[in-house]
Amino acid sequence: MTSLHLHTEQRQQQGLSPRLQQAVRLLQLSSLEFAQEVQAVMDNNPFLDTTDEDTLDEPAEAVASGEAPLAAADTDPEPALDGEMLNAVPLTEAAYDNEHDNWQTAGPSDGPRSEDPDTSPMNRVAAETSLSEHLFGQLHVMPLSPRDMLLAEAVVESLDDDGYLRLDDLEELIAVIDVQPPATQEELQIALKRVQSLEPAGVGARSVVECLLLQLDSIDSPDERELARLLISERLESIANKDVQTLARLVRRPVDAVAAACARIRRCDPRPGWRFGAADIRYITPDVMVKKVRNTWAVSLNPAIVPKVRLHKVYAEMFQRHQQAAHPELATQLREARWTLRNVEQRFATILGVAQAIVKRQHQFFDYGPLAMKPMGLREIANEIGVHESTVSRVTNNKFMATPLGVFELKYFFSRAMTATSGSAFSGTAIRGLIKDMLDNERTGAPLSDAEITRQLAQQGFVVARRTVTKYRHLLRVESVERRRAAASS
Repeated sequence: MTSLHLHTEQRQQQGLSPRLQQAVRLLQLSSLEFAQEVQAVMDNNPFLDTTDEDTLDEPAEAVASGEAPLAAADTDPEPALDGEMLNAVPLTEAAYDNEHDNWQTAGPSDGPRSEDPDTSPMNRVAAETSLSEHLFGQLHVMPLSPRDMLLAEAVVESLDDDGYLRLDDLEELIAVIDVQPPATQEELQIALKRVQSLEPAGVGARSVVECLLLQLDSIDSPDERELARLLISERLESIANKDVQTLARLVRRPVDAVAAACARIRRCDPRPGWRFGAADIRYITPDVMVKKVRNTWAVSLNPAIVPKVRLHKVYAEMFQRHQQAAHPELATQLREARWTLRNVEQRFATILGVAQAIVKRQHQFFDYGPLAMKPMGLREIANEIGVHESTVSRVTNNKFMATPLGVFELKYFFSRAMTATSGSAFSGTAIRGLIKDMLDNERTGAPLSDAEITRQLAQQGFVVARRTVTKYRHLLRVESVERRRAAASS
């Protein structure tokens, strides 16, 4: 028979406070995400302010030396005359006549004036048309009932950026479309067919095969169209290998006809939605910059990523003088402001320390390139600057370093050690650079296979598995030896 009883136990364990958890989260954010976080705090905290123009030089010097810009000025500088004050000066009659004459003599080729925001050249740049807007424009000229139009629009709204309908079943749209009575499976099939009949051809497909099949109507020859349909439906993977002889034997058709059909299939667009909408271009702003000063590699923070934030001393002193009043909300905001400034300082001091330790250990990389990269782990940098390995991992996440050799993510400089036949250690980055040199210098018409690259590396004392060579070749975005050989022969 079981019995219930209580007992006490004491033990020690480490725990993260909410503020420490927040600091850890902020440390792993990118520079853009961190700037947005700081700006959001500044918008809601009266004790935080941006540095004025006269104090911008001081934070810039502090940033260059690795200190966070926490300068605080008691008073704001006297504002200079702005454009509105200058425009308030009345024009004399002679000045008005001269201005009128200049306006009449200005021709169309002179372009709009930069002072007028309504006539900015950017206003003449054509706006990008999204895929949904392009499809809606075609649907709205069709003689459809309101119900059919609503169903077709629902299908268009469900397309992804590639132009595909990524749904397991059309019945998933029934719960989304607000029509009475509810849409049926047959109505949704008809709506999908209407969308698939629009331009660009292939839009609304649910797979790559269906997307390519929808684009075959542009083939004039019925025999070639039917052969292309057969190849797409049954031998799509074989088309990518460009082995026309084997493909012709499998489908039992002439080699010339199969080659013509394959060429026509390759002209199809597997992502028709990419023709519309602006490309998602992500720009990288480096967090630290490395340059050589007197034969020594110097590391400095990028001033552009350091938030220009300071403590508003006037408000803080006013609050300190009137503490007898009960204002717990303001006291909380003042503590939050000081904590934010400490976070900014700690974040960039840690980033700078990690970057300096990396450059100190990898200085040969900056002198001689990737072939001189040394193996390095997180623990080495953590012991160097006196922090935990997890802190180094968070600091190197989405942080970039601008060097004379290019912009690299901080994680790029870390790689596990690999042992050569001579007993010395080398890094995977060095092997990747060596493989890149081999591929760049291979003879035309005689590309190197992964096995051949592995053999040549072994002759130089680097024992690397063939699958590792294949992985590095994929990272270098180099096609297989068969495709490189076929491209050279064509």
